[in-house]
Amino acid sequence: MNQNDLISVLIADDDPGMRLILRKKIQATDGFFVAGEATSGEEAMALYDKLTPQVVFLDVDMPGKTGVECAHLIQDQNPACILIFATGHEEYMGEAFEVYAFDYLVKPFKLDRLEQTLSRIYDRLHRVNAPQAVPSPRPAENRNTGGRLMLRHKDGVSFIDLEDILLVQREDRATVIYTENGGRYVLSETLSETEARLDPEVFFRCHKGYIINLRRIKNITPYGRWTYVVQLEGTEHDALITHEKYEELEKKFG
Repeated sequence: MNQNDLISVLIADDDPGMRLILRKKIQATDGFFVAGEATSGEEAMALYDKLTPQVVFLDVDMPGKTGVECAHLIQDQNPACILIFATGHEEYMGEAFEVYAFDYLVKPFKLDRLEQTLSRIYDRLHRVNAPQAVPSPRPAENRNTGGRLMLRHKDGVSFIDLEDILLVQREDRATVIYTENGGRYVLSETLSETEARLDPEVFFRCHKGYIINLRRIKNITPYGRWTYVVQLEGTEHDALITHEKYEELEKKFG
């Protein structure tokens, strides 16, 4: 298999023994390769910026930035990056899942537990053996929101129809709007500032890094322990939704 087809992994842990265990198991697993290793939070972020891996294994307690701090920074760049905490500190589990960690491995963990995690990552990224979709109901009414959104950028101003917006997400420390027919608009404003300009009856902040068009939900599938993936009509880009927001969505659709 060509390395370009493999899932890239960054390991961040100041314990050389743990890095060795993770590296050997990941390298021995079909479909994965270790792109880099870091021994501190600062080194982890420098390598993340350089390598842009799809998966990051993080220890919580590292020199410099903690694993949780690194997770926040990574999610601001790419909320779709899969974050796995592998740590001896079970008490940080709540903080880890607040940044939507895919999994939390408590040291010392058994290798078959790591195998399960890698298998779920592979399924998630390759969409094979995906869990049964959770049907997403349609709104009772399909009102046309009307209106347009004015977007300022370096070349001037663009106007887009609100009803054409499928997804808004954080990406590379910017806010990006994806629209019908493959449109992509990069904004300098925050996700919250964009959210304030959208109709809350149509657009839903499902995660700190995503806003979705409720009328374009195709399906919702489990992702990690307390998070789900939202697939939308008209785009290949997915969104994440937290368990709390999923419950809020169920109430919204009645």
